[in-house]
Amino acid sequence: MKTMKVTVVRMYCTEGQGKLKDMLSRLHDDYHVRGVTVFRGVAGFGASGELHSSSLLDISLDLPQVIEFFDEQEKVAGILSDLSSSFEPGHVVSWSAEVNI
Repeated sequence: MKTMKVTVVRMYCTEGQGKLKDMLSRLHDDYHVRGVTVFRGVAGFGASGELHSSSLLDISLDLPQVIEFFDEQEKVAGILSDLSSSFEPGHVVSWSAEVNI
């Protein structure tokens, strides 16, 4: 099996920040990354300690979102440099991985 080194990136935000549509457009149309997945959390909190959750009694419109993508290491480095002002420090994590080709 052949593999290729990639970088995986997770960007943490909330629905209320309204970043999803713009970020998907940029990752797809501008950067042409290999793959993107968006996860919608049922609950979560960050540095502020404010809990965002979904329940039957209270449907929140500000639930956590994770935008995850991967691509070649050099390409991702450029993307992260471009997007650095779009996310607060500590809201983007990345790591090296291998993808089978």
